[in-house]
Order: sequence, then structure tokens, then C-alpha cells
Amino acid sequence: MTTSAIPDPTHCPDVPAFRRRVFYIPGYDPIPPRRYRELYRTESAAQAALSGYRIALQAKTGEGPYGWQVTARIEGVEVRAEVDVLVWSDIVRGSMDAGIAATYVQLVRTSWAYIGSGALFRLMRLRKGPVIAALYPIVVLLVQLLLAMAAGVVVMVLVFRGLEMALTAGGLDARFWGGLIGGAGVAGGIVGILVLRWFRAMDGRFFAYYLMHDYAFTARDGGANPPELEARMDQFRQTIATALASDTDEVLVVGHSSGAHLAVSILADLIRAGLPDTLPDTRPALSFLSLGQVVPMVSFLPRAHRLRADLAYLSTRGELAWVDVTAPGDGCAFALCDPVAVSGVAPDGQRWPLILSAAFTRTLTPARWKELRWRFFRLHFQYLCAFDNLAGRIDDYDYFRTTAGPMTLGARYGTRAPSKSRITRAVNHYTDLAA
Repeated sequence: MTTSAIPDPTHCPDVPAFRRRVFYIPGYDPIPPRRYRELYRTESAAQAALSGYRIALQAKTGEGPYGWQVTARIEGVEVRAEVDVLVWSDIVRGSMDAGIAATYVQLVRTSWAYIGSGALFRLMRLRKGPVIAALYPIVVLLVQLLLAMAAGVVVMVLVFRGLEMALTAGGLDARFWGGLIGGAGVAGGIVGILVLRWFRAMDGRFFAYYLMHDYAFTARDGGANPPELEARMDQFRQTIATALASDTDEVLVVGHSSGAHLAVSILADLIRAGLPDTLPDTRPALSFLSLGQVVPMVSFLPRAHRLRADLAYLSTRGELAWVDVTAPGDGCAFALCDPVAVSGVAPDGQRWPLILSAAFTRTLTPARWKELRWRFFRLHFQYLCAFDNLAGRIDDYDYFRTTAGPMTLGARYGTRAPSKSRITRAVNHYTDLAA
């Protein structure tokens, strides 16, 4: 097994560069993966300037998933990391093709999936923030519908009165009133549709359609993964397995947002496939970093049998180290909630995940926290960004030390105590592990 820490090069000048493969699994995001490369480039440079280490990006060579190469000197050690993005944005875009009417049908079905199953009320017992985020698109879409209807009614009344005055002035009798009403109704309907289309076109500001598609994708099969996603996850598993057979020191899987629960199932499948037997004893360390996870949004649904079984299985395995990082300031994540325990599937001998807080109010300066506090979507990505309140502490969460530093995930955080504010109470009604 690869050693988990690298000696101080001041005492051992011939220490080779630490080598790492990083596989980043994004959440429900239709944006091309180059966005994540640019985010890594700009934020790593900012963190390096603050923390006093060196880090640089280069284009990836060869075939395989989209990614980039990182060279760094952190804590006195040279590091080489290859970062790959495991892309499923095409599946996301396909699920967002629904038109306006179909989106309102999704609204009804998704609302019933969470309310009818009781999942929504149980989720509220954990964290209010992500539940409010789930209710947000429902409320906003309904408000948009009401405004469109109101605009249509106003136009219909105005058109009706205008036509009525014109017909009366022309001496026409009441036989034409039916056509008058019909014409006013058509005008009102057209305006209502145009208002809804305007809201849809402006969703880059409102995010109502985007979030509605996100929750609908999760809930459409009651928490079960659709076949196309299962097929893609199997491809991801094979890619990670190939990296585990390579000459590297650590294979680090990073699951962000809904990418975290995909990573849980991928890694559970990987280990079930016989990872200890099929790879040599000197295989790379296997690590899993979940960031801003929303696991309960899936595991609390009736048909999430696979995810619950994978959570229970992965939480006991010694083949990997699993660290879960969230922050109470992130209103889109189930902050400090142990995803295994709150799902009601914590087995005897549970060892993972280690629950840690990114503690935005401490790791960001007051000025930066004030700037970001109400930018909820930006805060959900803060785990991938620079933290500017160092205050002499290098042991706080740092995404770039984790992905480009000279220690494995287990070595860097393994001696840390879990957050005192972590939530472990089981509130899930659906705890069965098999269909």
C-alpha cells in the first residue's frame, strides 16, 4: 500500500514527486466541463498567492476524459496531479429539454413524489436550507404562472372593452359579442404565453426551470437511477479502476453536490467487484471526498434502494478513506449531516464518512463572507474555490492542498475529529436496501 505521507524533503532531498489522479464528478450541471478547468485555474492561483505555495495548470495530453494536469510545490514537496472530469452533462441537458407545459407537469409530479412519500417533512427535520431550495422552483414557477394569467386577463379585459366600444360606435348589435369575447380571449392567451416564454428565457436569473428539472430528474423514478445514468456510472467505474492499476500514489474521487451520491454508488460497485483481489498490494491509496452533498434528497425517496445499500456498504470499507465536507453557510447542501446515519442505514462498525465543516464564517474573511452570504449558488461552489481567511491555520479545508498537495486524503484529515455539530439522527422512513 502506498504510504500516506511524504517525508520532509529538507531531510530527504531525493524524494520523488507525489503523483495523484483526481476524478471530479460534478452535480446536475449542463455546463461543459471546461468551466471547471477555468474555475480550478483561477481559484488555485488565488489560493496559492494567499497560502504561499506554487501551482500551475497544463493541458492534458492523450485520450480519456476531459481534464488537465497540475504541477505544484506544496509543503516543500513536488506534486504531479492529473484531474479528469467525469462528464454526464449531456444526460443533464437531455433531461432539461422539457417545454414550459411539460415543466409544470414535472412540478406536480415532483411535488407529489416528495410530499406524498413524506420525504419533504422528514428532510425538514435535518436542514431547512436545502428544503427551501427545493421549494423555491415550485413557488417561483407558480408565481410566474399567476403573473402570466393576470397579464392575460388584463389584456383580455382591455381588448374586450376596446372592441366593445368600437362595435357599439359602429352600430353593431349583440350578435357579434361572441366573436368579441373570443377575440379578447385569444389576445389574453397570447400575452400569457409570451409572459411565460419571457420568464423561461430569463431563467439564467431565476434558476426556477433549472432547479425544477434537477429535482424532477431525481424524483422521476422515486430515487432510482435512470438506465442511461447507470450506464454512464459503469463507464466511470471502469475509468477509476484503470487508474487504480496505474503507477500513482493516490486515486482521489471528488463528488460535488449530486455528484456525491453518484460517487457513492460508483465506489461501492468498484469495491464489490473485487478491488482488493484484482489489484496488487502496492495499489494507489483510494480516497473519496464528498463536497456539498445532497444525498438525503435521494436516499429519502421510496425507490432509492440502491443508494441506501451503497451507503451502508461503503461506510464500513477499509479499502478507502471517505471525508465529507459541507458548511452550514451553504443553503443548498445538507450541511454536517452524516449521509449514512440520517438515511437510517448506518451499520454496526460504521467508519465513514468523516464529517468536517468548511466553516465559511471562519475560513472566509468577514468582508468576503459578507460579499457571498446571499449568493446561494456561488456558495454551493465555494468548496472548489479559494479561502482567504488563513489566520495562520493550514489544517483547515483547502481544496488545492487536497487535490495537489503531498498527502493522501486519509493522511491529511484522518487524525481530525469529526465536527461537533454533525447530525447523525436517523429520520428516514425508507430504510430498505433491496427492491
